[in-house]
Amino acid sequence: MTREQLRQFCLSLPAATEQVQWGNDLVFKIGGKMFAVSCLDPSPIFVSFKCSPEAFAELVERPGIRPAPYLARAQWVAIESERTLPRKELEQLVRSAHQIVAAKLPKGVRTQLGI
Repeated sequence: MTREQLRQFCLSLPAATEQVQWGNDLVFKIGGKMFAVSCLDPSPIFVSFKCSPEAFAELVERPGIRPAPYLARAQWVAIESERTLPRKELEQLVRSAHQIVAAKLPKGVRTQLGI
């Protein structure tokens, strides 16, 4: 999956938005809360995203996946390369990140976003 394919996939998720932050990081959000981040510049990390505590424990045991810098305490993982995971698996994990973050939004925000 290329960075542009990742971007298109993230933006296809319900109520997802993108924003460039911290210099040149492309941040994907729902209701103002991050669910995935990818650096637009060459970087040792292709994408980082939120996951469940169980998925976090399993994923960081795999080669090419590590706790995300600054966000590991919140169960974020960093994928080192666009070839680390098959596209379908990466899409499922990013979709799950979106759902985890959406579920924690206040009910009023979820209603407003139609999710």
